[in-house]
Amino acid sequence: MLDADDKTALHTPEDGVAEPVPFRDEEGFINPDFVALVADTIQESDTARLQHLLEDFHESDLGDLLEALDPDFRPRLIELLGSAFDFTALTEVDEAIREEILEGLNPSTLAEGVRELDSDDAVTILESLGEEDKAEVLDQLPPMERIALQRSLDYPEESAGRRMQTELIAVPPFWTVGQTIDFMRDTADLPETFYEIFVIDPAGHLLGAVALDRLLRSKRPVTIQEIMDDEPDRVEATQNQEEVARLFERYNLVSAAVVDEANRLVGVMMVDDIVDVLEEEADADIKQLGGVKSDEELSDTVLYIQRSRFPWLFANMCTAFLSAGVIRFFEGSLERMVALAILMPIVASMGGNAGTQTMTVAVRALATRELGRTNAWRIIRREAAVGILNGLVFAVILGAVAALWFQSSQIGIVIGLALITVLIFAALGGILVPLTLNRLGVDPAVSSGPFVTSITDIVGFFAFLGIATLWFSL
Repeated sequence: MLDADDKTALHTPEDGVAEPVPFRDEEGFINPDFVALVADTIQESDTARLQHLLEDFHESDLGDLLEALDPDFRPRLIELLGSAFDFTALTEVDEAIREEILEGLNPSTLAEGVRELDSDDAVTILESLGEEDKAEVLDQLPPMERIALQRSLDYPEESAGRRMQTELIAVPPFWTVGQTIDFMRDTADLPETFYEIFVIDPAGHLLGAVALDRLLRSKRPVTIQEIMDDEPDRVEATQNQEEVARLFERYNLVSAAVVDEANRLVGVMMVDDIVDVLEEEADADIKQLGGVKSDEELSDTVLYIQRSRFPWLFANMCTAFLSAGVIRFFEGSLERMVALAILMPIVASMGGNAGTQTMTVAVRALATRELGRTNAWRIIRREAAVGILNGLVFAVILGAVAALWFQSSQIGIVIGLALITVLIFAALGGILVPLTLNRLGVDPAVSSGPFVTSITDIVGFFAFLGIATLWFSL
């Protein structure tokens, strides 16, 4: 398999001299000239040349190429490549693009491509189809494959059952090491990648597992029961994929058996699928912290993105009115001293940034289960201490700057006291809001932002203007 940076195509310009066109540029981005060359080849319906251009492409690179192509060329590329097209590439593109491509393919082409995939990749593609199209594709598959895929599709979304691979090796406990090795050598349709062999009884219940390294180190006459692990790593098919990912991360697993409610072996989770889950969950958390829906993709339409972002912006607009109300309450002080209006955004900005810092750490810790009842108060005290220290440091810095700027030591003292107050409340709000929302069963990644912003703005304006009003009235 060639590295993506080594893949090149030959482009022959008008002078007749062939020039190499690399797939990626020096920074790792897809070369527009290569995309244009592929597009021209598709327009010419030159199947032989297209197969040559995309020969030995990894499915990830092929997915990137599909995203870079004009939408009209994507289904045509698949049709021209025929059996040479690796449908795994469709799992590497944005969901919106995948759905668009699938709409342009006929069910027979799709069924033929799905047959060549591992079950977990096949499920990813099938769940992007509508119910009618999904049923039509499943009907064209062999009975055993259809049953296995339908069983996976019947499990809840974002569960281990949806992510699992049904291709695995399971043997009875009375087999010997020699029998097992001979079986694997003689069987043509073994899983492409596997790390352990599972042991089951006649009813399919999971009894144990044998790692490949242990199997190969054992003598041929030894029975599987003698060397198997009686307590293999296992997860339930209905278990949330994020919980499964945490188990893999915590115990450094590379694979784990997937069982149903009766402890029957139904599949296996592989580490490559877990890497995808971890990336998806991290991506979702980052987007939700910014007020963006977790499923938003770069390929989504303008109207879809506008509708998905509107609720967050509307919530922030509503909370902004609360802050405006606080400012309106101190209208008289602002009229008497213009310096307050000039310095006020600094206080709000410092508080907002401090609250966001703490909130980001707290939400991520809650998502990874690093923050809970056992250490919540210790973290709250730590964040409060950080707020106090930062408040004191910036109070000195900004107070000195303000005093020199406006030639007034009183202005420096006022903004210094306000900064100490707002940074303490920002730190406490950043940790207490996510903890409270999490305790109430509300996703803190989605809902913390507007609340923390409101707290820091209201406290910041109230502290600064309130302290100023009291100080100058003395």
